[in-house]
Amino acid sequence: MLDSGLLAQCYCVKKPALPLIAYQELSVFKLYHNDIGLLGAMSKLSSKTVIDGSAVFTEYKGALTEQFVFQQLRLNEDLALNYFAPDTYSMEIDFIVQNENGDIIPIEVKAGENLRAKSFKLFCEKFKPQTAIRTSLSDFRQEEWMTNVPLYVIGNYFNESQR
Repeated sequence: MLDSGLLAQCYCVKKPALPLIAYQELSVFKLYHNDIGLLGAMSKLSSKTVIDGSAVFTEYKGALTEQFVFQQLRLNEDLALNYFAPDTYSMEIDFIVQNENGDIIPIEVKAGENLRAKSFKLFCEKFKPQTAIRTSLSDFRQEEWMTNVPLYVIGNYFNESQR
């Protein structure tokens, strides 16, 4: 499925340092589908379940949202796309990217408007990235330690702001 282009791997990095590729665990990765529509169809959830926000859909919408963000970030070929999970696995950052300027940027994905992100905040306090992004259904908001970027604009944000 990887060779056919239907799936893509996103490798785990154990340390947020340059270059990220040097800290990839090649045996630890997440798989993402190349198309969120096909993934939704493969899940066999009815459109009514998705639209009505059924309790069954509560957990799965996070996976769909992460899938959407993966696809949007992947459009920018200059980003080295990974996720972060240290050996202790006490925290996980949905995505960690290295841009063409050599910046390491953590990205937290939220499917709704509940913006609590304990791992993300701990990561930012510990590693003090110059840029930290949370993407959610909330409006654009610049805070002292991170920027909230609406989900609908995350792909364009990296295409425009990184130039």
